[in-house]
Formats: sequence, C-alpha cells, structure tokens
Amino acid sequence: MKRIQMVDLVGQYEKIKPAIDEAIWNVINNAHFINGPEVSGLKEDLEQYLHVKHVIPCANGTDALQIAMMALGLQPGDEVITPSFTYIATTEVIALLGLKPIFVEVNKDTFCIDEKEIENAITPKTKAIVPVHLFGQAANMNAIMEIARKNNLFVIEDNAQALGSNYHLTDGTVVKTGTIGDIGCTSFFPSKNLGCYGDGGALFTNNDDLANKIKMIANHGQSKKYYHDVVGCNSRLDSIQAAVLQIKLRQLDNYIDARREVAAYYDEFFGPMNGVQIPFRSSDSKHVFHQYTLTLDGPNRDGLNEYLASRDVPSMIYYPVPAHRQKMFASFGAENLHLQTTDWLTERVISLPIHTEMQEEQLEYITKTIEEYIGK
Repeated sequence: MKRIQMVDLVGQYEKIKPAIDEAIWNVINNAHFINGPEVSGLKEDLEQYLHVKHVIPCANGTDALQIAMMALGLQPGDEVITPSFTYIATTEVIALLGLKPIFVEVNKDTFCIDEKEIENAITPKTKAIVPVHLFGQAANMNAIMEIARKNNLFVIEDNAQALGSNYHLTDGTVVKTGTIGDIGCTSFFPSKNLGCYGDGGALFTNNDDLANKIKMIANHGQSKKYYHDVVGCNSRLDSIQAAVLQIKLRQLDNYIDARREVAAYYDEFFGPMNGVQIPFRSSDSKHVFHQYTLTLDGPNRDGLNEYLASRDVPSMIYYPVPAHRQKMFASFGAENLHLQTTDWLTERVISLPIHTEMQEEQLEYITKTIEEYIGK
C-alpha cells in the first residue's frame, strides 16, 4: 500500500505533469515573472468560473483579508465580528489593522459562525462580519446577509477552504461561495482544493468601486505608476503560480468530486459508529471537503490521534487552541470569553486524510484502524 498522506501533492502533480511543466517553462522562457499574461489569464478564468465581475490576485490569503478590510475603509477601533474557531489568519489581520475582533460561537454541526450569535454581538462600533466557510462547508450566508443589510454592515467571506462550493440563495439563485458578500477572499496555499506551488491568494467582488480600491491597495496604493493615492501594500501573485493555477482550475470540479467520494466512503463507515459525528451537509450548499472532520463525543480524541500515528495514519487537529484563547488577543480581554461550543469542539475534532489521490486500500486501512481503537 502506498504511504498515506494528509494531502498527496506529488501524486496529483504526476497526473498533470506535462501541462504543468509546459506552463512553468513558458513563464521562464518569456521571463514575465511579475504580472505576466498568466496572471491576467487566471483572473479571467476565475471570473468566469465564479461568475463574479472582479477577481484581484494577490500574494496570499492573509493579504487578501487585510486588503479587503483596508478597501472597506475600516478604521482603528471598529469592531469586526468573526468566529474564534478558525485558522488564525482570519482574526490576526483584524488586530493587525487596529480593529477589534469580536469573537462569537460557531454552530456545533457546521463548524461555521452561528448566525444567531451575530446579532447579539452587534454594537454601534460594529462595521463588518467575517464568516468563514470552514473545512469546505458554507456558512449560513442567507441569514448573514440579511443581518448585514438590516444593520448596514460589510460582509467579508473567508472562502479559503471552500472555493468551488455552490450556494443556494433564498431567491433560488445558485452562486459560488466567496461571491455573496461585499468581498470574498481565498488562499491558494498548496494544500487547498485549488492550490499553487507556493503562496498565493485572491479577492472577489461584484462592486466596481471596491475592485478599483483593492487593485490600488495591493499595488502600493497606486492607480498610475509612481502616483500613490492611498496607503497600500505590495501583494502580487507571481506568474509561475498563476500558470500552475490556470492548469489546476480546469480540474477543480474533478478534484472536488474526488474529495466528496472519499467523504462518502468515510460517511458510510463512521455514520453508524457510536460516539462519532460525521460532517454535516447543509441543504443550502455543496460541501467541498477541504477537510474531513469527525467530532468524537465519548471516544478519546487525543488517544485516537496518537494511535493513528503509531499505525502510520496521519491525522490533524484543526484547531487545538481557538483564537479567543491565543495569547495574541489577551489585550482584547478575549481570554475571558466563554464560548462553550467552540471550546467543546477544540477538544473533540479530528481531521482524517482526504485528497484527490486516495486509494480504496488506504481508506479501508484508515477506517479499520479507527475501528480497532474506538470499536463498532
């Protein structure tokens, strides 16, 4: 049996090697390393795939979130509502800009921000909501957008883990996550469903004025070379990464289908298992399974994690320490928050290998190994 990995990027590359190699060599031979035609080509391809007016590539997903908040004109002291149960980048940029993160609970089933808790957290200083489509499951955007409209708040979607997911709006329209709020942000980190071979990110918006601001901020605050209208940053997606992403974007829906097949295999095995909760699927959206995350209510999560490692089965705990308990947010008094569901999940979630190259032999070994530890 081939060695099991959380993500098999080598195996994935081997299947598209000729196209990837040719694309990379084209960039090298043309020497258009920055803002080459591949970058504009990826921008157009993503706009078509997402059915969004504007895609602005940038250096990474964290930059995308920071640029989004800068483009919306958020000022120091403004409050931004966000879940604590997420990767630190979502919340880090809020503090970096002198804004105040307001941490709220997540839904126990979806792992996404609990829309019922958002309204309770709104104050006169609240300016934005940052829902995270965690592990590939979309947050309840219908409810979130209604809350935002009612309270005149911006919405920035952290779509780093759910690119390609379809979402059903209340009017029956089907759209892609990341295109629903004022701005959507994503990461092209190599392990993402659409990942490059380094760092990369992008922002999405249907607002022309916001798109222009985002472009300026990501390019030193300039709309014309050497004329700087606003304070910006230097955040560019290089041409080699764009070339890789153009090739892989053509496979994204196939990659999502492959992940969903793995998830279905896991579901069938773990669904009847006592004390094990399989990932929730919302009827409003298509889960794209960036991660396959079990919640253990009874079985010892840390013990299982150690047992799997002893049997050469990788697993990960996303996330062992929620944002409100991180030292970096101590000055905000976040450590005094009582987010019962968030704390409960951090002690019980465990993510299993899921990627595009998984073999049935590997899946059988993983599931049987877990059964050895937990029992039927």
